[in-house]
Amino acid sequence: MQPKHLRFKLLLLLLPGLFCALFWQSTFPASIVHADSVITPTPEGTSGEPLKLTFPTAAEHPISSWRPALFPIPYALGPHDHFYLDRPIAVTEVNWPLPDYRYGYQEAETDSPHTGVDIDAPLHTPILAAGDGKVVFAGYGLALGGGNTADPYGLAVVIKHDFSFDGQSLMTVYAHMEKIEVKVGQSVTTGEEIGRVGITGNTTGPHVHFEVRLEKGNTYTVQNPELWMVPPTDSGVLVAQIKNKYGGTINGKTMWVKSLTSGQTWTVITYADVNVRKDPYYQENLALSDLPAGEYEISCQYNYQTYRFNFAISPGAITPLAFSPENGFALADLSDATNDAFLLPVNQ
Repeated sequence: MQPKHLRFKLLLLLLPGLFCALFWQSTFPASIVHADSVITPTPEGTSGEPLKLTFPTAAEHPISSWRPALFPIPYALGPHDHFYLDRPIAVTEVNWPLPDYRYGYQEAETDSPHTGVDIDAPLHTPILAAGDGKVVFAGYGLALGGGNTADPYGLAVVIKHDFSFDGQSLMTVYAHMEKIEVKVGQSVTTGEEIGRVGITGNTTGPHVHFEVRLEKGNTYTVQNPELWMVPPTDSGVLVAQIKNKYGGTINGKTMWVKSLTSGQTWTVITYADVNVRKDPYYQENLALSDLPAGEYEISCQYNYQTYRFNFAISPGAITPLAFSPENGFALADLSDATNDAFLLPVNQ
């Protein structure tokens, strides 16, 4: 095992284009990639013991025929990123989030926006833990309680992870299972099978509903999983603040994202409701992950006018855009954002 300072020097030699030595004042584990910021881990509690960080286990990602492997977790190219989580469906299977029912979407027949992403997979496909942690719920009744078999989540598992974010516990939810293979209180590791894809609960076909929750005290808020699941090594993430002339969000608006290399077009819709929880830094109301690196055009129609803007996606990076009717699209100015430092996952 190499000493930490030797691993740190090796990391700098390997990634000179990504790191700025003036900003680095500490030595970090080699399994994490950071850039352009000083990172100060903050422990939970004040026990007086030396800080000990426990990171998610980096599971092996086999190279698949349909796309490259994922970056190792946890991964953070930018100072405000938190790609802490693996995919709940193995990379050997197609595991894109379903494009027509992303986080924040709302269908006409439902009374609330979607609180996670749905990942399509055949019946019986293994569902995997997205990070190390402990099972805190397993069975029916996640929403309705009491083991209610009419619960919209169907058979579900909740994992409370061994790492936190900004003083809040991090949990993931896996729903619509065919069967559950773990028990409450059981410890699991990244990539461990916890159940199988099914059609229990409110679902129109086999898939896993995947949620990310931040919990503090007895309350929790959901977050967009596309900003927490580690991307493929050739892909990045688009986020955007789409606002009207008064500074309010434009809800349920269709946008088109076109690759200028391949010609492929993605249709993405802004969050359906102003109350949909946003990332504390990016404050997005639109997110689109797993975009292959390259040049893109985003476009929309608003008040009988067509707006277009070209931008670039880089591997492992989040590209933030902003839109207003007066200025059209532009790269987002996030200088006034609230949380100003990336936080390492901290052992609980």
